[in-house]
Amino acid sequence: MSKVAAIQMASAPQREANLMEASRLIQHAKEQGAELVVLPENFPIMGESESDKVDIREPYQDGPIQNFLSDQAKKHGMWIVGGTVPIQCDDPNKILAACIVYNAEGEVVARYDKIHLFDVELGNDESYKESETIANGTELVVVDTPFGKLGLAICYDLRFPELFRQLVDKGAEIIAIPSAFTATTGKSHWEVLVRARAIENLCYVIAADQGGYHLSGRNTYGDSMVVDPWGNVLNRLSQGAGVIIADIDIDRMETTRRTFPCLQHRTLK
Repeated sequence: MSKVAAIQMASAPQREANLMEASRLIQHAKEQGAELVVLPENFPIMGESESDKVDIREPYQDGPIQNFLSDQAKKHGMWIVGGTVPIQCDDPNKILAACIVYNAEGEVVARYDKIHLFDVELGNDESYKESETIANGTELVVVDTPFGKLGLAICYDLRFPELFRQLVDKGAEIIAIPSAFTATTGKSHWEVLVRARAIENLCYVIAADQGGYHLSGRNTYGDSMVVDPWGNVLNRLSQGAGVIIADIDIDRMETTRRTFPCLQHRTLK
């Protein structure tokens, strides 16, 4: 049995203010016994324009955001899934949205670059085109942790079940999903998608979302949650900044997969 935490934020355009808020929430998670903490997508910055994150991009394994995450993991002796960090890529006008995992010694043990980019027209003058400022990744990532094999996905990836099935084929038992889900789509799809990914893959899902209003005018949905392999919501937070804690039990997951072996019953691959 391990305690995990999902952190929910309503990040602002100021990097230092967001890091201070993340520090406060990580401390709160530690005080509640969390051993693994997942931060939301874009936790260091939700800018007034999409290009703001490009302005603070960092070389991989260097820079104030990555140093902050490493220091927090080491200080608290916990594993941290660092939401997304704007990492330099070959295009000077874009970033890689990198989910970087730190162990309890503050060392980088995994990095996943967001694969699916949110280019959509939602109507009522609400539209997003992440591909203008983000270069997509190509590689799936599963990493060994003391809590189980951890797969990584980010926000819009939720809508692509084949990504999650491939993570499970790589051994994933827990999947972390840092997100900044829009309020418009979240009210219809967020819970359904998060729980579905847990149910169909018989795994734990830790979904840490942005939740509130941002100076850009964007409204994120919140409702961060931890879901067990049977689709039960173990804990959740509707809106605003905060921490949710839940216990995960890999032995229970293994029992569920043995007694309900749908992963073994697949005939189409």
